[in-house]
Amino acid sequence: MTIDVQSLKNISPIISNIARGEEMFWKNPDYLNKQSFPFTLDDVIDAEQRLTRFAPYIAKVFPETQNNQGKIESQIFQLNHFKKTQFPHLKSNLLLKGDHALPISGSIKARGGIYEVLKFAEETAIKETDFTVNSDYSLLATDYYQDIFSKYRIAVGSTGNLGLSIGIMSAQLGFKVTVHMSQDAKEWKKDLLKSKGVEVVEHIQDYGYAVKEGRKIAMNDPYCHFVDDEASKDLFLGYSVSALRLEKQLKEANIKVDQDHPLFVYLPCGVGGGPGGVAFGLKLIFGDNVHPVFIEPTEAPCMALGMITKLHDGISVQDVGLSGKTIADGLAVSRPSKLVGTIMSTLLFGSCTVEDNQLYRYLKALKDTENIFIEPSATSGFHGLKYIHDLNYDSQHATHIVWSTGGNMVPDKEQSIYYQQAIDIERRSY
Repeated sequence: MTIDVQSLKNISPIISNIARGEEMFWKNPDYLNKQSFPFTLDDVIDAEQRLTRFAPYIAKVFPETQNNQGKIESQIFQLNHFKKTQFPHLKSNLLLKGDHALPISGSIKARGGIYEVLKFAEETAIKETDFTVNSDYSLLATDYYQDIFSKYRIAVGSTGNLGLSIGIMSAQLGFKVTVHMSQDAKEWKKDLLKSKGVEVVEHIQDYGYAVKEGRKIAMNDPYCHFVDDEASKDLFLGYSVSALRLEKQLKEANIKVDQDHPLFVYLPCGVGGGPGGVAFGLKLIFGDNVHPVFIEPTEAPCMALGMITKLHDGISVQDVGLSGKTIADGLAVSRPSKLVGTIMSTLLFGSCTVEDNQLYRYLKALKDTENIFIEPSATSGFHGLKYIHDLNYDSQHATHIVWSTGGNMVPDKEQSIYYQQAIDIERRSY
């Protein structure tokens, strides 16, 4: 398909800003319009119930989850010190949803990625044995079930964090695992996967090519389950379970969400599965009282580009002259998910972009003020606060939640490198 960039610019002047690699904010004109969806709250509840069934197994094989009875969940943090230094004019409450510290794989991908692997394991056990949904799921840790799972392979294409989630959980269950990774993936992530016995196939091309190749190879193997980050319904529903958990956390913190107390949620966005699933779940729970905002790098705003033009996966960032390259490796995606783009067409409040240097500044500020380290890609959510405040959407009764999507598994050496880069950027700006 040939893209006429000039005609795209006529659709919205923001396309010109995007093509120049400039930071921008786009308010979705279709926000809150009527739309039908492929999923319901019952689907999300079903996913939550499946995770509950697996909790005894999770607690058994991952001891770090035992204090939470095998539940894979993160805390919410008050960011009073960070707010004071970075967003002193913000009128309302600022929280961090700490998915950077999710157990097992340390990122938001531990939600959807692990959920899809668990669902496939459940289906396989039921198909191959007398296992049922009423069985003791901790039995899946035995050699008997591991031998059964070893006949199957799970494959995925990833820039890093999804690969970690899929690889770690699949290998633990006994599946053979192949992770197709792009050149943007960090070496430490590849090394960690290999240490778990995961086959890592490296591609010199970008994320989209890694997914395409992984999908093509898996199609020819009847014993291979491919986790499709661009179109998976199971991934999407796994992410959406977070809304049920967050609702409970906000109630426990006495934080209201209603017409007079709006909730703004800022979600780093790559291909769109994680933020889309979270936003969809939140909309089911809180309705018009929650306002999701996606944030993407200036060189890789694929979801914004797809939604603004309504071409979705029919357009890539390279079509408008962008590189798709960014320090935010988890967001280094050139073409968005069609599934997510169409679902979010009336659910997304807006979208904005952020330059790489600003990600380092947020990383350093969060570490300095709250002693919390997150990956550069995860810090992108903070940039949405700037636009919400500047455009006067903030209010004294609102709550702002930045979704922290990864960082806990980053090695100390890598953390130090990121922090030093942030210092260097600050020095150059003086």
